[in-house]
Amino acid sequence: MSTETPFAPKLLSASEYIRALFRSQDNVAILARNRMTAQTVQRITTAETIASPAFQQWLAAQNATGSDIFVGMNPIKDGAYRRTKESICDIRHLYLDLDRNAERSLENIRNSSEVPKPNFILDTSPGKHQVVWKVAQFDQAEAESLLRNLSNHFGGDPAATDSTRVLRMPGFANRKLSEEFIVQARQEHDAVYTPRNFAIQDELTSRPLPGGSRMSSLPNDHKSQSERDWAYAKRALGRGDDPEVVIERIADYRAGDKADSHYYARHTVAKAIAELEKTRSNGSNSDRELETKVSGSPEPSH
Repeated sequence: MSTETPFAPKLLSASEYIRALFRSQDNVAILARNRMTAQTVQRITTAETIASPAFQQWLAAQNATGSDIFVGMNPIKDGAYRRTKESICDIRHLYLDLDRNAERSLENIRNSSEVPKPNFILDTSPGKHQVVWKVAQFDQAEAESLLRNLSNHFGGDPAATDSTRVLRMPGFANRKLSEEFIVQARQEHDAVYTPRNFAIQDELTSRPLPGGSRMSSLPNDHKSQSERDWAYAKRALGRGDDPEVVIERIADYRAGDKADSHYYARHTVAKAIAELEKTRSNGSNSDRELETKVSGSPEPSH
């Protein structure tokens, strides 16, 4: 009687990573972004070409002269020459960019019953990670909704929640750092996940995401969306999330129904901080410092 052999985690080279992410004839976007010259070069070509020695040599040369190397996480339609939402032909990956409290966030993901085990973990700088799941049967709207909620739930970068996102390529130096750090990719699973594998709840609305059941009626103590936003802000701040990140999450979610969603989000977070300050009994000034930061800082740039 045969038994299933568990997947053995392994480190991947850049070429191996591309082949693990994509089919050979998928069109994939590659970016080389030079921080010193402010120049960005984008190439869209097949995964087979990107994995070839010649293309890898070109990327190595770009990296050696100061460019960071990134790869688009979803394939591009045939004939498309730009990396836009309209040019995405299929959703193949979900991902998180973990910058703040990254080790704790990664541990929470690995231990969570609401998300499957990640396929790939990238070490992008000391103590910081990017997490990638291989997926199928997602449309673009479903994927981006789930990306936002994964980011909210696990403390990921809220900017990395669109289907056109590029993430770092392994095997190349992170040029953002003063000391050289080579990005590494570790493949930990080879499964392909579908919406039913993700049972995470939307923290801002309590609306189940793809794969979860939807409530047929509202409970008697149903709260308005503004009350949910305020409650979410208190939870996020209470667990240590940066108030500016919380502001961005709420502003992004309410952009469609608020004339000035950033003003609304900043006001909501300031109220949440004030409430937390009242309920804490240890006499710490940390929350007062946070309130000053929120009320006095400029609107985030886009």
